[in-house]
Amino acid sequence: MKDVVILPAMKSVMAALLWLKEVIILPLMKVILAVCLVMLVFVFIEKVLMGFTSLYVKIFCRKPEKIYKCSPIEEDEELGSLAYPMVLVQIPMYNEKEVYQLSIRAACNITWPADRLIIQVLDDSTDLIIKELVYEECNRWLKKGKNIKYERRDNRKGYKAGALKIGMKHDYVQICEYVAMFDADFQPEPDFLIRTIPFLIHNPNLALVQARWKFVNADECMMTRLQEMSMDYHFKVEQESGSTSCGFFGFNGTAGVWRIQAINDAGGWEDRSTVEDMDLAVRATLRGWKFVYVGSIKVKSELPSTFKAYRYQQHRWSCGPAVLFKKLFWEILLAKKASFLKKFYIFYSFFFARRIVTHFVTFFFFCVLIPLTIFLPEIKIPKWALVHVPTAITLLNAVGTPSSIHLIVFWILFENVMSLHRSKAVIIGLCETGRATEWIVTKKLGDKSKAKTITASSKQSRVKLWDRFYPLELLMGVFLLLCGCYDFKFGNDYFFIFILLQSITFLVVGFGYVGIRAPRDD
Repeated sequence: MKDVVILPAMKSVMAALLWLKEVIILPLMKVILAVCLVMLVFVFIEKVLMGFTSLYVKIFCRKPEKIYKCSPIEEDEELGSLAYPMVLVQIPMYNEKEVYQLSIRAACNITWPADRLIIQVLDDSTDLIIKELVYEECNRWLKKGKNIKYERRDNRKGYKAGALKIGMKHDYVQICEYVAMFDADFQPEPDFLIRTIPFLIHNPNLALVQARWKFVNADECMMTRLQEMSMDYHFKVEQESGSTSCGFFGFNGTAGVWRIQAINDAGGWEDRSTVEDMDLAVRATLRGWKFVYVGSIKVKSELPSTFKAYRYQQHRWSCGPAVLFKKLFWEILLAKKASFLKKFYIFYSFFFARRIVTHFVTFFFFCVLIPLTIFLPEIKIPKWALVHVPTAITLLNAVGTPSSIHLIVFWILFENVMSLHRSKAVIIGLCETGRATEWIVTKKLGDKSKAKTITASSKQSRVKLWDRFYPLELLMGVFLLLCGCYDFKFGNDYFFIFILLQSITFLVVGFGYVGIRAPRDD
């Protein structure tokens, strides 16, 4: 009797599930697939255009030195050091115990007439001991004859943008024509100003000269190697193509020299997002200013050595542009000094394709949609979207660091993991909720990163148990593991190879086995 009752009930449930699948799930999945395919095409077109621009620069030797006049400053016996413009060097820092000496020393060793250079250390440190150490370091160089100013605020309002804004208001800044900016872990070579300032002197329409970052700890671990691949592509392709095609790219916030007149003309520093550098760059280009990227000038810097630090950095770099896009939308649209093509470039290429669509398509298409289609054989993904376009995009990204091309598979898997956080950060930024304006300074290790005395066991013991695990990565790892196992057992394709590899990567990251662990202060 019970079987007679249960059987119709089971049939009803199965019929309901079938209806749900046919009427809701399948149509919805097809719509999502169509959206993902369109976004994938957007990303592909953007990568190809940037790749061709970069290739054009290399084939036809269209280096900045050949496009812009940049002859060295001529010595004049009568003028003496007055032949050199007044330059301000700004070094914003916040509790930078490990690297403050490196950046201050590098700035003080820059080759430039001492009476034509002002070094400004903007210390927002909250640690009293670090404050005193930075002050003593500045005082030591002051006694050596360097014109160095130590500036401290009572609060951190506006974070880095707030510090830079206040720093520009000091009386001695008014006599300066240009300002060079370096984060606390950046170490410019002595000839940095000698090679960059001439671009600004001889080209009055240039607002910014951006140098390339060179990473001192790229070989520290697998995670830093993979970061280097992404950053090299950013500089060698993205920045170079933007500089060549329309004289615009996002200021990297450091290792660059600005014309102070351009900063003032753009309205100065704003703290409405966590990408104040990008904010200033967009506003300046809307006012008609141009930028130049000079890849031959490299400035030493440090990559995040821990996954937690890297996650915080990527959240800021992904969330900030989304917030900024919302706030600048009408300003870009109504700008009178920017051409239609430049506005289109900023809207489509700079913001939409690179900083919104790329993260979504990487995560939702490759990490969510493809695994889900295993349970829905009715959903067919075209081969060009599964193989051809992703392969082309991957190869285009690999050109930035040819020496690490053997790590390309690891890079793909790791970037897919990071796309989870970047997508989440973009959504937070567009909605302006949660951590949309949160600024957590990326921890640097300085010389500690080279220390050999810290054993793996001591590193493990210094990390709290709950800080080792990352729930989102673990959840995605389990989801992909189930999808991969199901495809291996019941599927008739080879998706499970990619899915299981991606699952392992999510789990490895989720259990905290990526990067090194920063030693605690004694």
